[in-house]
Amino acid sequence: MIDIATIRRASKADAAAPRAPTAAASPASEAFAPLTSVAASAWRALAERANEPNGYYLPGWELAVNASARGRTGVSALSAWSDAAQDGAPRLIGLLPVIPMLRACKIPLPALASAEPYGTLCTPLLDREMARDAAAQLLAAARQAGAHALILRDVSLDGAAMKAFDEVLRQDGLRPRILQSRLRACLDATRDAEELLRDALGHKKLKELRRQRHRLADYGALRFEVARRPEQVAAALETFLRLESSGWKGKRGTALIQDDGDADFIRRAAPALAADGQCEIVTLSADIIPVAAGIVLRHQDRAFYFKLGIDERFAKFSPGVQLTLDLTRHLCADPAIASADSTAGADHPMINPIWRGRFAIGDVLIPLRRNDPVVPLIHAALALRIKLREFARGAVHVIRGR
Repeated sequence: MIDIATIRRASKADAAAPRAPTAAASPASEAFAPLTSVAASAWRALAERANEPNGYYLPGWELAVNASARGRTGVSALSAWSDAAQDGAPRLIGLLPVIPMLRACKIPLPALASAEPYGTLCTPLLDREMARDAAAQLLAAARQAGAHALILRDVSLDGAAMKAFDEVLRQDGLRPRILQSRLRACLDATRDAEELLRDALGHKKLKELRRQRHRLADYGALRFEVARRPEQVAAALETFLRLESSGWKGKRGTALIQDDGDADFIRRAAPALAADGQCEIVTLSADIIPVAAGIVLRHQDRAFYFKLGIDERFAKFSPGVQLTLDLTRHLCADPAIASADSTAGADHPMINPIWRGRFAIGDVLIPLRRNDPVVPLIHAALALRIKLREFARGAVHVIRGR
C-alpha cells in the first residue's frame, strides 16, 4: 500500500506520459504553485473567456476563501498558459485550485483534488478558444506535481469543461471514472417567469403561496430589493448574516458569522465581486423587517444561488419560498442571465419544486497515466469512503427522526 501524505515534486520519470504536453510557466510561478501566485488580472481575463461559467472560481471569490475561510486556506493551483500574446505576456488559458487527496479525503494516496470554494461547484476554468490545450496542460501539471490521479469534485458532468477533459483523455487512451453523480435543480431563465412558476407549482400551490404572502403583508408592505453596488452589498450582507445565524444554521453552529474566518471571507468576497457586477444580495422585507435574504453570484450568463437566510418567526408564511419566487422573476427578467444553478443538494425540499430544470453533477476520478497500478487503489479507497459517508448520513437521519 502506498502511503504518501502529500504530493511531492515529480522526477523526470514521473512526468513521462503518453502525450504530456509541456505546461508553460506563468511569469511569476510554475504550473503547480500556491493559488496566490496566479496574477489576478490574468485570472479575471480567463474568467471572461471561460467555456463554462463557475461563480465560485472567480478570483474575487476564491482568493477570499483562500485567505481566511475555515478549512479552505492554503490552496494550490494547476494552471495552463498559452504562448506569448501580442503584448508579449503569456495568456492564462486554464486554472484549477487544488489540494492533496490527504487533505481533501483523509486518504494518504498521491492524487490532487479540486479545492472546495465554499460553494458546491468545482468546474475548472478553461479558455473557450483553447479548451483542449488547457485541459491537457492541467493534466500535465498534475503529473509533474507527482500526482497519479486528479479528482474533480462537484463538476458538471455534461458541461463544456468536462467534455474538453474527455477529449484529451480519449486521445491518450485514458478514461475518467465517475465516482458518484446526482441531479441538481437549475432555472431556465430564458422563460417567462409566470408561465414557468405555473408549470412548476400549479394553480393550487400558487394560490396558497399568494395567501401566505398576503398574510405576511399584514406586518408591513412587502419589498423585494436587490443590492448591487459594493456599498449596498456590504450593508445587505450584514442583514443576511443576522438572518442566517438566527435560524437552524445558527443552532448547529454552521452560520457564516459564527466563524471569524468565514465571516471575513464573505465580507471580503461579496463587495469585491459586486464591484465587477458579479454579486447581488436579494432581500424580502415586511416594512422595515427583513424576513429573508439570499446571496447570488453571477458569472457570464449564469447565476448561482449561494445561500438563503430567513427569519424563522415568519416561517409559517414561507419567507424563503417567497424570496425565491421574487428571485425567479428577477432572473427571468434579466436578459443577461440565461440560467441559474441552485448549487443545492439533490433532494432540496425548497428549491426542487420551484426550479424544475435538472443537470448532472458529480465527482470524477481522472487517471494521469496508462495502466497505473496506483489508480485502482485510489478508486477503491474513494468508493469505500463514499459508502461509509452514505451509511453515516443515513444513520444521522434516523437519529434525528427519532
